[in-house]
Amino acid sequence: MFFDPLWFLLSVPGLALSLWAQLRVKSTFARYSQVPARSGMTGAEAARELIRRRGVQGVRIEETGGTLSDHYDPFHRVLRLSQDVYHGRSLAALGVAAHEAGHAIQHAHAYGPLKFRSLLVKPANLGSNLGVILAGIGLAMQAASLTMVGIVLFSAAVLFTLVTLPVEFDASRRAVVALRELGIVSQQESSGAKAVLDAAALTYVAAALTAVLQLLYFLMRAGLFGGDRRESES
Repeated sequence: MFFDPLWFLLSVPGLALSLWAQLRVKSTFARYSQVPARSGMTGAEAARELIRRRGVQGVRIEETGGTLSDHYDPFHRVLRLSQDVYHGRSLAALGVAAHEAGHAIQHAHAYGPLKFRSLLVKPANLGSNLGVILAGIGLAMQAASLTMVGIVLFSAAVLFTLVTLPVEFDASRRAVVALRELGIVSQQESSGAKAVLDAAALTYVAAALTAVLQLLYFLMRAGLFGGDRRESES
């Protein structure tokens, strides 16, 4: 599999988009990190205000290590913000903090795609690791049944990346709307926060594309989607 031209052909688009998305996120965040918001609020203060004004209770906001490691933990109801975002007073910090607050609001309001994605966490973790291994071994050994088990498991990981897209897009939409409505950023400033979130959204698109293309590779090599049918002939 590792020397299969088809594998490299299908890997290149996802890899290229992933690299470009990462570069764009870093450059866009760096750019708007230098633009202070007129409100003077920190990311932590903005997230706390958004959550409060949307009637969400019981969510803690904590500082965490790393760069752009911001995330919402629905299992412990904790919104964790990286140092630059937690203490930052820039448009970039406010945008990222509001986005994570958007996830907390989704959770509180039982947003359907988020609930579905939460159900997929364990199957997706299993599929992204064990599924790839089993599918790879199955193809190498020309074992159709083992390949199919791997493909089914890996499909859960692919589904997770696809469901993640509406979850992330909705959180960003909520963030930009809330920042404007609550006066945390002006109409003009909101474009800067939106630019940061749009750049971050590309990373999720890249992850989904990569997963779909990898699944396509397995399906083609298993003879289930326009590929050779070596499995069925063995």
